[in-house]
Amino acid sequence: MINEPILHRCGWAGSDPLMQAYHDEEWGVPERDSRALWEKLMLDGFQAGLSWMTILRKREAFRRAFQGFDPKIVAQFGEDDIVRLLGDAGIIRSRAKIAATIGNARAYLAMADAGEDFSTFVWGMAGNTPIQNRPQSMIEVPAKTPLSEAMSIALKKRGFKFVGPVIVYAWMQATGIVNDHVADCFRHNVR
Repeated sequence: MINEPILHRCGWAGSDPLMQAYHDEEWGVPERDSRALWEKLMLDGFQAGLSWMTILRKREAFRRAFQGFDPKIVAQFGEDDIVRLLGDAGIIRSRAKIAATIGNARAYLAMADAGEDFSTFVWGMAGNTPIQNRPQSMIEVPAKTPLSEAMSIALKKRGFKFVGPVIVYAWMQATGIVNDHVADCFRHNVR
């Protein structure tokens, strides 16, 4: 029997296969697609006050409920859609978070209508390249940074909701704007 090398992961990945797959394949990988960035920001907004595992387990239900997170479709949602979503046990049934997602689709489209690409905007604020941190442990990873605070303010000025600096920082980590894989994690140097 050949011994498999032990993969060192960030501690938050735990032992759940779904969370490990998310850590290994997705978290921290630079995302440049505007729609995908927006979807991930919406999911991080739904995560507020909950565990990421809850959102991860419900992600496909969210995608169905929000029509693939197509901002053009979500922006057209009205009260009937809110009622429908509040009855969908597959997602987080928070009126405030659902309404914010609809409003955020409208804010996203308003940016596009004004000639401001969402990806260009957020990556531009980060200097157009992933910020490479080298934490030795997750204790060293902040909950927010001056950049996440500035990005939160900029998003709010554009009409976004549920985009506080802690949510924005978690999203920046998830989308690879920031690399916060711990230094001994096998994903730290993988891009």
